[in-house]
Amino acid sequence: MNETANILNHATPQSLVLLDEIGRGTATFDGLSIAWAVAEYLANELRSRTIFATHYHELNELASLLTNVANYQVTVQELSDRILFLHQVRPGGADRSYGIEAGRLAGLPPTVIQRAKQVMAQIEKHSKIAIGLRQGIAKRQPNSQTARRQPLVDQLDIFEE
Repeated sequence: MNETANILNHATPQSLVLLDEIGRGTATFDGLSIAWAVAEYLANELRSRTIFATHYHELNELASLLTNVANYQVTVQELSDRILFLHQVRPGGADRSYGIEAGRLAGLPPTVIQRAKQVMAQIEKHSKIAIGLRQGIAKRQPNSQTARRQPLVDQLDIFEE
């Protein structure tokens, strides 16, 4: 957070800002909220050139709300039991996070990976918030330039149950 604060307090429109995993290390919704607010501040206030790497795929929605934001993703190939990171970048945002796979690649024991997948499936199945996030994002896909200019106050509905 100290580094992020320093960047936000000193960057200018001429700065190149590189950020990775803003909000990591906090509770899920705290982290997502911080990352969202930082990304908005960089785009709206500082207007600096920014590369913002994040595991919060919910931030993909910012590209539909802000004309100066674009999403890019690292491509993956999904196999039946794992994914392969292909080391290619293409336009568009990821539709999910690959944190469990990152844990597998880092060497977490297979029983931990299996249990994490079970827990994730239960969370996704029963979480009203996760369902609301998915539905809220799906509803907001723009189909015109006017849709990109809707008021930003409206965006916070992704956090409602």
